[in-house]
Amino acid sequence: MADQDPSRADFGYRQVPLGDKQDLVDGVFHSVANRYDLMNDLMSLGLHRAWKDALVTAINPPKNRRFALLDIAGGTGDVALRVIAAGGPDTRAVISDINIDMLDVGRARVQAQALDDVVTFAEANAEELPFADKSFDAATIAFGIRNVPRIERALAEAFRVLKIGGRFCCLEFSAVDVPGLDKIYDLYSFNVIPRLGRAVTGDADSYRYLVESIRRFPKPQVFAAMMRKAGFARVAVQPMTGGIVTLHSGWRL
Repeated sequence: MADQDPSRADFGYRQVPLGDKQDLVDGVFHSVANRYDLMNDLMSLGLHRAWKDALVTAINPPKNRRFALLDIAGGTGDVALRVIAAGGPDTRAVISDINIDMLDVGRARVQAQALDDVVTFAEANAEELPFADKSFDAATIAFGIRNVPRIERALAEAFRVLKIGGRFCCLEFSAVDVPGLDKIYDLYSFNVIPRLGRAVTGDADSYRYLVESIRRFPKPQVFAAMMRKAGFARVAVQPMTGGIVTLHSGWRL
């Protein structure tokens, strides 16, 4: 197999110039932002809620001291709001996302819950976070890192902004490891999900890309090695639901 041209990236099953991938990803999420959380419920049959609960449990925000979370590519606020609810009165969250439409959805949710004083927003590229070194107690990214053109840069940035002793948790779709379930999952993914996307958002192509991008994401142990290369210690891999999703975690020590 020939080495991949470093100037190109996989966009679904297509090869596109690496510099163009961010624009293509932006187009996907501009298209689906207003129905993104609804589609998560439909696509995962509600399981994304349990997966995110596992992420929040891993973060384990304290009840009795100040705690600062950065949720990367967290535009709609789903993860950050869960962490706020689980933590104490001094828990704070910054939601960063490169996509302004996703951030608008998150802002509306935060305002509706009157949490403007504890949740703030930043339009930011995961590869170039606009935060000082050692700013956060924890950093999360849920179902977003596979859409970053240069994953290794995003990991390095997450490591940089964590305080010593801070934890990084990444929730991402993975490779199904249960014989038989893998075929069922493929049939569901490639046939049902794009049709759901068309019915709910009027956009089948964006959801076809999201399905295809899962297949291109590094296998769990490969991604774990990328985390270690970025500097993370005590890297752990926790497959869930037959490997459909994996919770990756590591510490800045």
